[in-house]
Amino acid sequence: MSRIQLAIIGGGLVGASLALALQDTARQRGWRIALIEPFAPGSEYQPSYDARSTALSYGSRLIYERLGLWQSIAQRAEPIQQIHVSDRGRFGATRLQAIEEGVPALGYVAENAWLGHCLWQALDQDVIEWRCPAEVVGMQRLDDGYRLTLNDETCLDCDLAILADGGRSGLREQLGIGVSSKPYGQSALIANVSPLEAHRGQAFERFTDDGPMALLPLSDNRCALVWTRAAADAERLLRASESSFLSELQQAFGYRLGALRQVGARHLYPLSLVEAQEQVRPHLVVLGNAAHSLHPIAGQGYNLSLRDTLALAEVLIGSEAALGDFATLQRYQQRQQLDQQMTVGFSDQVTRLFSNAQPLLTAGRNLGLLGLDLLPPAKRWFARQAMGMGTRSL
Repeated sequence: MSRIQLAIIGGGLVGASLALALQDTARQRGWRIALIEPFAPGSEYQPSYDARSTALSYGSRLIYERLGLWQSIAQRAEPIQQIHVSDRGRFGATRLQAIEEGVPALGYVAENAWLGHCLWQALDQDVIEWRCPAEVVGMQRLDDGYRLTLNDETCLDCDLAILADGGRSGLREQLGIGVSSKPYGQSALIANVSPLEAHRGQAFERFTDDGPMALLPLSDNRCALVWTRAAADAERLLRASESSFLSELQQAFGYRLGALRQVGARHLYPLSLVEAQEQVRPHLVVLGNAAHSLHPIAGQGYNLSLRDTLALAEVLIGSEAALGDFATLQRYQQRQQLDQQMTVGFSDQVTRLFSNAQPLLTAGRNLGLLGLDLLPPAKRWFARQAMGMGTRSL
């Protein structure tokens, strides 16, 4: 039976970012860290038209700068210079501009495969032990940690287990950690689209009576589309021919980027706001989508998880107690509580407000968008939320 100090269950972007944030301290203190992941990362990055992508806030750039990774990520991260927020067919609109906020970009869009490649290349395999492909199928609570049973029937004991295995975490359920779930009755249709005109670093948040959509700038003049529709309608769009799909998307989005001429593979995700009712227990932390899954339209989910990850690393590094100490883990949760409440609330309210066709709400949100342009302090607050800097300066 082998024993390590820290087991990170899930080697995706959140788990790998935590491993990187703890790497230097682990080397100094002799911590053994295992990163357990079912899907082996490729050693080489392979560009793909259809690659899924993530919107990184400006705050996330600052975190990756601190971790020494931004220079690598930036090679294929498309800057967002301007965010255009509008309500289709109505007068309300506002523009957030990087130059007005005094930052080089409001955010960046990078392919998940590229982010993963940069993270995995930065991990020191003498410090971070990859268990991959491997999956944790059982967790047993010990007095001084957890015993993990892997799918090859081997066991691993650890002082601290980090559950970062995604929003549909089976281990979270196995441990009896409840979730609160608010279904939106919507699905997100995700695809990459090529417009005729150059996007020039513009991101678009467009609100329609059928649901909100976002079009984010990607490299090679592609745009990442997040189109929220009622579940049955989203299924119909998923199955529509490419020409029918592009025609309907063009009608909903308009011609700000000219004709939309290509769409790649389409994927559908049912949408709910899901929050774990416990994020820390003695010797256990629930992190990333396993802790909170947000609606993608406001682009806040991964950025919140990355801020949680940095905060957890800083609390663990700053503690003299043994890894897994409950008081230390509670300090992490208290530190992140306000950020989580504000970000989840902001994301949920934006989603509900802009997915509603009731005339009074429609009029109110149009006045709100117009007001953002007229009231600089309100616009700055909105911009700071969008940049992932709402509750603190990083």
